[in-house]
Amino acid sequence: MLASAATSRPSWEPFSILPAPAPAFYPERTLALRPPYMRRYLRYFALMQALLIPSAARMFAAPPVEIRPFHLQRTPRSQEVAKLARRRLTRLEARRKSVRLNPTLPVTTALIDPVPRGKFPFPPPLKGSRDSLLRQNVRSQKEGLEPVQDDADLLALRRDRQLVPIPVTAALLVDGRLPVNRRYCRVWTAQFLADLSRVHYGRFHRPIQLNSAVRTVEYQRHLELINANAAPAEGEDASPHLTGATIDIAKRGLSMAEIGWIRAYLMPLQSAGKVDVEEEFYQSCFHITVYRSYHPATVGAPTNAHGKASLLAAKMN
Repeated sequence: MLASAATSRPSWEPFSILPAPAPAFYPERTLALRPPYMRRYLRYFALMQALLIPSAARMFAAPPVEIRPFHLQRTPRSQEVAKLARRRLTRLEARRKSVRLNPTLPVTTALIDPVPRGKFPFPPPLKGSRDSLLRQNVRSQKEGLEPVQDDADLLALRRDRQLVPIPVTAALLVDGRLPVNRRYCRVWTAQFLADLSRVHYGRFHRPIQLNSAVRTVEYQRHLELINANAAPAEGEDASPHLTGATIDIAKRGLSMAEIGWIRAYLMPLQSAGKVDVEEEFYQSCFHITVYRSYHPATVGAPTNAHGKASLLAAKMN
């Protein structure tokens, strides 16, 4: 029996790492008749078939079908509705871009053109003097501006619209230490602030800051006790802030180019008698008194609703 089992074993031994070829394709008799090197090649060929046929089947197989929930399945009707919605959205976007608003109110700009772009000689400081302070008080009296005595007087002027709020915008900020009830000034002073801040922002893309506006006689007396440089509350050399026509623009935080630009902007206005400027170095600010004669020029309103302040400044140059 052992002898018969020994004789029934094949005459070849397959490699330990290779599977024996299938008898249907490579019978034992056929392999026995092949040379040794052909038998080895046939084994490699069978191994390559076993490895490549599954990969080829996966390569040429149909893609898997995406199964969506019932409420998310795409139908011809839903695709048509989505296409119509996209078309409508495209038309709305095109229509919104083509809209041009026409403001009914005219746009006011400064009477004196802003400083042109480019290099220019750095202007000297606009130093104040006693004569300038006396002139400011004399002109304020001629214009009928009386000093604001106390908070009650200040409230009455606000109710009569003789004092208006500071026109705070992205181009004009107010010092947070300034009390809310003193963030008011005369109408023409507010217009001057709006013009200056708008043109400055169009040039430098940075805001300016207002440090002081209207003051009361009561507060000015208190200021004399704590600030040796403060103007008196009464007399011919009293502080022009008491009338509400004077404001202080901070120099701290401004570059030298901005300071020179503001000087060049204020010089023509001072020469024309529209303002009086005293550049203070201890308080580091521009002390500006604006007179009633400051009337901004009216120009046509821009048609582009999305225009920037820089475009307006370029138009004025």
